[in-house]
Amino acid sequence: MSYDPNSVYDADYRVSPEGEVLRAPRRDPWLKRALGPIGAAILFIVTKLKFVLAALKGVKFLGTGVSALVSIGAYALYFPWQFAVGLVALIFIHEMGHVIVLRRYGVRATAPIFIPFLGALIGMKQLPKNAVMEAYVGLGGPVIGSLGAVAAYGIYLLDGHRLFLALAYIGILLNLFNLLPILPLDGGRAVGAISRWFWVVGIVGLLALMIMRPSPILLIILIFGAPELLRVFRSRDTSDYYDVPMSERLTIGTIYFGLMFVLGFLLYELEPLMNALQPG
Repeated sequence: MSYDPNSVYDADYRVSPEGEVLRAPRRDPWLKRALGPIGAAILFIVTKLKFVLAALKGVKFLGTGVSALVSIGAYALYFPWQFAVGLVALIFIHEMGHVIVLRRYGVRATAPIFIPFLGALIGMKQLPKNAVMEAYVGLGGPVIGSLGAVAAYGIYLLDGHRLFLALAYIGILLNLFNLLPILPLDGGRAVGAISRWFWVVGIVGLLALMIMRPSPILLIILIFGAPELLRVFRSRDTSDYYDVPMSERLTIGTIYFGLMFVLGFLLYELEPLMNALQPG
């Protein structure tokens, strides 16, 4: 093996001016340094996701319970454990929204598997037949998940405990975030039935948001969303998958934009209450 004397790093080695090969100290990958410890942990989980799912495959609700406990433990490192439990419960309600719609279509789905700092996912026994089905399945999560967040807000109004206010706020925020018109988010699934050009708008918006407020979550969405966007345009552009009747486009558009408006309004209303909880 040959080494370049002018290079400081060559694999795990460096060459001294005298020509002696010395082992070089390892440097963290640039992506890990850019994302920070939490972002690096998220990226590690994502890259190992298929192995996690393979390990949990077949255990059904045991896998859901174990992954839920792991997520609660992870969130409890940064938040009170009560909030961590409530957050996982809200994510579970969101995922069950997808399951409910899938069952209405007669499609079996796996129990949710929780992924710390990324939410959760479910597996479908078959792919959607068309863009309309994909849109309604995608909207099922934010619709039912938003009801869970509103229920938390209702408990806060009755009980006055600020824990439920915080859960309502984060629940609304997460469901609103999921409605962004970007694959693989739920909003990306929904707007595909309205117009696929919304995906382009979503990608441009995501890039702008990353420039203004860099985030490991946004980077991961971009990493996974951009290839899927290209794949969808290439594989389904000439098929009838996206031949959606105008009536369905109007219905899906009404649900999508209506839910975004309602969640945006609720977020606006809760913002002063959340600010009042901040220590002065």
